[in-house]
Amino acid sequence: MVTITTVLKEPLEPDRARRLIRGILEDGQVTFSGHALEALADDDLSTVDAVNVLRGGVVDPAEFEKECWRYRVRTKRLVVVIAFRSDSEIRIVTAWREKR
Repeated sequence: MVTITTVLKEPLEPDRARRLIRGILEDGQVTFSGHALEALADDDLSTVDAVNVLRGGVVDPAEFEKECWRYRVRTKRLVVVIAFRSDSEIRIVTAWREKR
């Protein structure tokens, strides 16, 4: 099966981003930056925790940072920041546990 990816027109509205994230989780690729892996480890979190946030979290409006659009996906306790590489790939940029 050949997968054709396209460059997205960003920024995406939060609802559209949420739908795309869910689609990529089903049939795409999720990668982690080195910084994201360090940030997860610093807060005693795993890559599974980050993916679970993407599955059920709320997507905030996009922010333009370091020459790309980034989206915060949050639950009550965790935040994961992603960037879309294409319509079939998500890059997890960083993550953290919310302070109480």
